[in-house]
Amino acid sequence: MENYILFSWLILFFATFVGLYYTRQTWAAPMIRLFPFSIYNRLPESFTEDVEAGLTSESFNLVQNIDDEDSRAGLDAASKREILKIMKSKKMNFDQARTQFLTNKMAKNGIGPDGRPLDPRAVFFS
Repeated sequence: MENYILFSWLILFFATFVGLYYTRQTWAAPMIRLFPFSIYNRLPESFTEDVEAGLTSESFNLVQNIDDEDSRAGLDAASKREILKIMKSKKMNFDQARTQFLTNKMAKNGIGPDGRPLDPRAVFFS
């Protein structure tokens, strides 16, 4: 008897899941409006959207790319995501966040903030 109840619950769960999956176009949009603060944030996909998102500065000017009608898709998506995260969490401007991002990336790869390798076996000739 207990196996029939378990089997019935599994079938009900599976049918509900399949039904929600195939009807997601109708219920997904209202759910996004109900819960606007989602984990997923769409990243800019062109240089124009990068500029609008604040991913430009005097020292890293993307306006020239827009003026030249550059056909590339904008900046690297993984880097954009991390830089935007730093900008929001630490309240930094783009240049400061980009510097912090590059410093973190260099540290992960065993490079010090001065650009020298952190490996004690490294030999330098001057």
